[in-house]
Amino acid sequence: MGRWALRKRFNTASSPVREALNRLLSEGFVALEEQKGFRVAPVSAEELKELVKTRCWIDGLAIRESIDRFDLAWEENLILALHHLSRTHRGETGQGESSEWESRHKDFHLALIGGCGSRWIKRISGQLFDAAERYRLLALEQVLECNELQEHRDLVDACINRDADRAIILLQHHYAQTFEAITNTP
Repeated sequence: MGRWALRKRFNTASSPVREALNRLLSEGFVALEEQKGFRVAPVSAEELKELVKTRCWIDGLAIRESIDRFDLAWEENLILALHHLSRTHRGETGQGESSEWESRHKDFHLALIGGCGSRWIKRISGQLFDAAERYRLLALEQVLECNELQEHRDLVDACINRDADRAIILLQHHYAQTFEAITNTP
């Protein structure tokens, strides 16, 4: 879909469309091809593998720091985020996830690292989450079959018990499960 079609679809001028496409370009969601314009950025197993590895590093560091800096506000926010996620209807196989569940899922992951004390780490983690979400949504049917809620509960339990090593191992397993579901998609 060209810029003109986007302008028409969203009933807006050229400037907001150009700005949005440039932002998506800077975040890696679109690619710019000479003489052709913008295209959805390609996906690859190699990029996903690097993305998962980077998320494990960044989020693992942030979880460890959150646990080291443990305070009641972080614990309450984490428990509340899990509660909201567990009470939100995810969606049905074949129909996709609800947008509310997707929002609550991101809120949970941001709450998980929210006590680290670094807004830069939180920002980077959010960007990595968004990049990974693109892949997760491509293999949604396989991901829906995973028991992610129990994985989320286990992560909260490890954090509340201040077991950073266990929390990081669980996080790595959680991300690896999603990676496997995505890369094993027929």
